[in-house]
Amino acid sequence: MATSREVVEVAVGVIRKDQEFLLAKRPEGKPYAGFWEFPGGKLEKNETIEKALNRELQEELGIEVVKSVAWEIIEHDYPHAYVRLNLFQVTLWLGDPTGLEGQDVSWQRLGDYKTGSKEDNQLKPLLPATVTIIEMLLEDMD
Repeated sequence: MATSREVVEVAVGVIRKDQEFLLAKRPEGKPYAGFWEFPGGKLEKNETIEKALNRELQEELGIEVVKSVAWEIIEHDYPHAYVRLNLFQVTLWLGDPTGLEGQDVSWQRLGDYKTGSKEDNQLKPLLPATVTIIEMLLEDMD
């Protein structure tokens, strides 16, 4: 996707255990406050994607990443920013994910997001890029 806007590089942790994944609710004061997303954040100057992932998950959730694998890169054009999301599947960590910035966190069952599944079990609203990532997880599940 080509754009004339500045690309914001973001490290995103797709934290998984069995058939569940973790979502966090965006806190007040941030764009899209109240929307659910996969945790992560912007890279700082001269920071690698892996270091940003580790830093962000420590700051946001209080966990230390032990095992993660680069998965995919997707881009999304939001009104406030054009983002490049560097996705990592995080399968091993130390600590219990907790919303350290006052945000809610929730483990979600992947099967609840399959077409025809009961919508009551799904968090709403989801950021558009989050919907894309969940669809990618569902494709991997098949």
